[in-house]
Amino acid sequence: MTDLSVLIPARNEMFLARTIADLLENMRADTEIIAILDGAWADPPVADNDRVTLVYYPQSIGQRAATNAAARMAQGKYVMKCDAHCSFAPGFDEVMLADMQDDWTMVPVMRNLHAFDWVCEEGHRRYQGPSGPCRECGKPTTMDVVWIAKPSPQSTAYRFDNTLHFQYWGEYKRKQEGDIVDTLSLQGSCFLMTKQRYFDLGVCDETWGSWGQQGVEVAVKSWLSGGRVVVNKKTWYAHMFRTQGGDFGFPYPQSGKQVEHARRTSREILIGDKWDKAVHPFSWLIAKFQPPGWEVSKGVLYYTDNRLDPTIMQRCQEQLSTSVDGHRIVSVSLKEIDFGDNIVLPLERGYLTMFKQILTGLEELKSDVVYFCEHDVLYPPEHFEFIPPERDKYYYNTNVWKVDSQGNHYLHYDCRQTSGLVAYRDLLLQHYRERVRRVEAEGYSRKMGFEPGTHHRTERVDDYKAESFQTARPIVDIRHDSNLTPSRWRQDQFRDRRNCRGWTEADEVPGWGKVEEFL
Repeated sequence: MTDLSVLIPARNEMFLARTIADLLENMRADTEIIAILDGAWADPPVADNDRVTLVYYPQSIGQRAATNAAARMAQGKYVMKCDAHCSFAPGFDEVMLADMQDDWTMVPVMRNLHAFDWVCEEGHRRYQGPSGPCRECGKPTTMDVVWIAKPSPQSTAYRFDNTLHFQYWGEYKRKQEGDIVDTLSLQGSCFLMTKQRYFDLGVCDETWGSWGQQGVEVAVKSWLSGGRVVVNKKTWYAHMFRTQGGDFGFPYPQSGKQVEHARRTSREILIGDKWDKAVHPFSWLIAKFQPPGWEVSKGVLYYTDNRLDPTIMQRCQEQLSTSVDGHRIVSVSLKEIDFGDNIVLPLERGYLTMFKQILTGLEELKSDVVYFCEHDVLYPPEHFEFIPPERDKYYYNTNVWKVDSQGNHYLHYDCRQTSGLVAYRDLLLQHYRERVRRVEAEGYSRKMGFEPGTHHRTERVDDYKAESFQTARPIVDIRHDSNLTPSRWRQDQFRDRRNCRGWTEADEVPGWGKVEEFL
């Protein structure tokens, strides 16, 4: 079976024959080439070769449709689309396939291709661009094909702005380590994936138009479907850029309306979470890479059973209001309160009620990230600066000090508790919907765990893991006579001493002082 099928959509491409010759020279695997002559014959013509298939369409069908036509003919397990003006490193196909995984989309390092110069009889040379007389002496020029893969730049990091317009990403490139590195987006002139995945994901959707948004479409669909987009730094290809217009412009007719149609379609479908093959929302991808110009939205979920001393409750609300930097607060209470956007659940206090309060708040919030905040906890501003680096994990601020409201105890030990939980809303929604369903059906058992992701018992709600982070200043858990959970001030009160590691007692809270100072 053929290893790889190279797909080349070509219209009025003067370097198609040279690109195919370059591919044939540098292929090492069982690789075939399929070129679609989209409304025009190749000039100069492509030499006959049994590893090359040419298909001529007398009427242009468009770049996406031409690529799809080539893909349908492909015999390889993998397909690689490339433009008709590229050169490749020796053995590029073997190198890429050796590292390839079937849920990946891969590209080599991208160089710039210096394809030709314009030269006059006086020997003056002009770098590739539109034709015309010599700019130094005015004499006619002829094309001298040099076909040089320039050693710089070596592009490995791509992104898009908040209109989905392609951008290079030098800052992210400096963070990339290793030979196989992630990239948010693609340039579009070359990409490799399995043929099966190519069609399953519909990465060349013809309804988006003939041209435009190709790299964004391929990359975002690859990521949102649960796959990965990588650059293989072990090999390269060089791409000739045509940005000077005239007779050195794009081979397909371009209009602002067509390009904007493709961009508008991609925004509507991808950003709008309307693509039916996605297993992640678009916000997951933005949160994963955090590209400039895209802000991760934050929301605060505050819940109370209304049994707290009013002085403590008011002080904690005041601190929270000053710490959240304007992020929306949704409060869920058992009686009406004037704090945030309040929702009242007229229920009796208990574990199930608390889970329902949390779920109600999560359903009301629409932010990407949610910070759990309890009515008897003080939060420093830096707590809300933390953004979870991964969307499928729970994160707990473990710099927690417990104090009793009378100032008799100031205690820290390593613990993950719900009042310090930060995670992405879609993960939390999934967890608490299932938690409420199970507790309603079976009742609450401590074996299912209280804090998501913190144990491995079979009764756990889900299999997602938890990580810890610590702020410079701690969060302060105030213990009083109305806490839902009991207070422990001695290590012998713990059934398992592993649950109180890092035990530290003091006469005040670091960064906060004594109770009478912060209450």
